[in-house]
Amino acid sequence: MENNASEFHPIIQVVNDCLKEYLEISAKGQESVVSQFPAKEVASKLHIKEWLQNGGLDASNVVGLVQTYLEHSQHMHHPKYIGHQVASHHLASGIADFIHGAINNPMAIYEMGPSAAVIERVMVNWMLSKVGWLPSGDIYDFDYDEAKGDGVFTHGGSMANLTALLAARAAVAPEAWDEGTPQDLVLIAPEVSHYSVSRAASIIGIGQRNIVSIAVDDQERMIPSALEKGIVDAKKSGKRIVAVIANACATTTGLYDPLYEIGLICKEHSVWYHIDGAHGASALISAKYKGFMKGVELADSMIWDTHKMLRTSTLAAAVLFKDTNSMINTFKQKGSYLFHEKENAGFDLMPYTIECTKAALATKLFWVLAAEGEKGMEKYLDHQYSIIQDFYQYFIDHDDYDCPYQPEANILCFRYNKGLESNAFQLALRNEIVKRGDYYITSAEFQEVRYLRFTVINERTSLSDIEELTNHISEIAPFLAGQFMELEK
Repeated sequence: MENNASEFHPIIQVVNDCLKEYLEISAKGQESVVSQFPAKEVASKLHIKEWLQNGGLDASNVVGLVQTYLEHSQHMHHPKYIGHQVASHHLASGIADFIHGAINNPMAIYEMGPSAAVIERVMVNWMLSKVGWLPSGDIYDFDYDEAKGDGVFTHGGSMANLTALLAARAAVAPEAWDEGTPQDLVLIAPEVSHYSVSRAASIIGIGQRNIVSIAVDDQERMIPSALEKGIVDAKKSGKRIVAVIANACATTTGLYDPLYEIGLICKEHSVWYHIDGAHGASALISAKYKGFMKGVELADSMIWDTHKMLRTSTLAAAVLFKDTNSMINTFKQKGSYLFHEKENAGFDLMPYTIECTKAALATKLFWVLAAEGEKGMEKYLDHQYSIIQDFYQYFIDHDDYDCPYQPEANILCFRYNKGLESNAFQLALRNEIVKRGDYYITSAEFQEVRYLRFTVINERTSLSDIEELTNHISEIAPFLAGQFMELEK
């Protein structure tokens, strides 16, 4: 077929109808959350080999391909999708994806995507204003100013954390870019940091063995006194500290580290302070819950995922800096075909990001805000953060369940305590729930104990869905317990 708009328009119309039906069915909870089949079986149903060999996609045959693809996809808008920290996204962000897919503007160079580049700068400024790093308060403030912050969007929080830690390394060891990472550098982080932190440590040449792990309390929050001791001990041993990292919030629990106390310690010892706010930074948009982020103003850098609580499709995350020079000094590189003097009506982002070719990521957030406005976004977050308290109360009032903490964000760990209580049994229980397809939940270890875990990220999830989940577990647990007892014989 011809690669032109006229040929693809009929296909788009068919795909749009399929998506409409899929989304409506998902929202009503009329099908399984996810149907899992062996990979080869899915490949066969999709007829991947035939499509690769023969081509021939058109409006008359695309419906079968799309429907099969959707059948074997996660139903993110299903009320019983309460799994990972990935948004049941606002469909407005999907429009941004569609537009980008059609025009394909790699906007890290201004002249390759002016609209997307401008929107990204405005969205970064909008986020900076929430943190307190935009003194002018003008989100159209594009001028260079040492007194204000800056930032850039990346493909996810892992890339954002890596970018922030590269900036921190540049601040403490500027020679590292040319000469390699010195052997006296360490990173300080709580014991329960996200895995992207240890990955970043290895990627930037510090190494996982040079991460100083700080003890956490019985709620797995960083202990400030332990942090201070860790900083003092590291300096006494001749180490240079690249950064101290805090969780806002922890991935497992949704609980926030004491950000303000940590910030004061970092300031006293002149240490770079980085906040992993991938999930919890969105509390900044809420008058009711922004207190969880008290102390963010003391940080030097922060990441903030939009594909979690800001309701965009994946992936889109911002890395933000209090000092614009921190971002500018992150990378020192030459590329004559890219980095050269030229008349520029806007601004190039490529010098400040790992990614040379970058999608219009911030446009997703703009479209959600354009649809809902700030008040609509705040209403959504307030609802998700508040309804989790109802779910928590339900579990602690239920004789068959325990919860190890009262939630702060929209993440809750709970444990079935009737009968077998081993970690292996809890994990098997989770796997059986997912296998049956009626619910999608996750699992995590807290204080070395395995719990069932969910993230209430779907605005459609209600208390009745949680009640049905416990009934579901009551049916599954005896079946699994019998299997476990047979294995023990």
